[in-house]
Amino acid sequence: MASQDLKQRIRDEPDATATAAAAADINDKASHRPGRKKAMAKRGLRSLAVAVALPLALTALDISFFGSDPASRKHLRFPPLWALHATCLVSSMLLGLSAWLVWAEGGFHRKPEALALYAAVLGLGLGWDPIVFGAGASKLGLVVALALFGSLFGCYKKFKEVSTIAGDLVKLCFAWAGFVCIVNLKLVAM
Repeated sequence: MASQDLKQRIRDEPDATATAAAAADINDKASHRPGRKKAMAKRGLRSLAVAVALPLALTALDISFFGSDPASRKHLRFPPLWALHATCLVSSMLLGLSAWLVWAEGGFHRKPEALALYAAVLGLGLGWDPIVFGAGASKLGLVVALALFGSLFGCYKKFKEVSTIAGDLVKLCFAWAGFVCIVNLKLVAM
């Protein structure tokens, strides 16, 4: 009698592999629902918007507070101040986009130093305007510009390991860092 009860219970209980297969089938169907894909796409677009808009907004605020000093305009004839600010804005947008690409690939988890280098590039870029145009310390600004160039190179190497496109976007920012160094050299020479 006991063995018959045991056989009946085994027959009534679902097989573990069948249960796992049914759960996988349910999850597979759930991931192919159009609503889920749409929600994932919206979340991805929101994160992209934040990743690009945050550094862009910080740079625009930095420029509006420190980058329009009338005294610096008369000393800085080449390059024009608007060109310097435009390259700063484009560079911050490109850096934000490349950081988002690295984040989307999971690169900040695998290579946490990439996040530290990105933060250093962003901080040095934001700190350069107040130092040079706000305080008028062009020699210190040159040190900051060279540190910016170095941290940008490190950022390029780490981003390229995660995403080649992100690394290529950072390469474009070298033009901005070089531009900042040239501006600083001109200001030190004056």
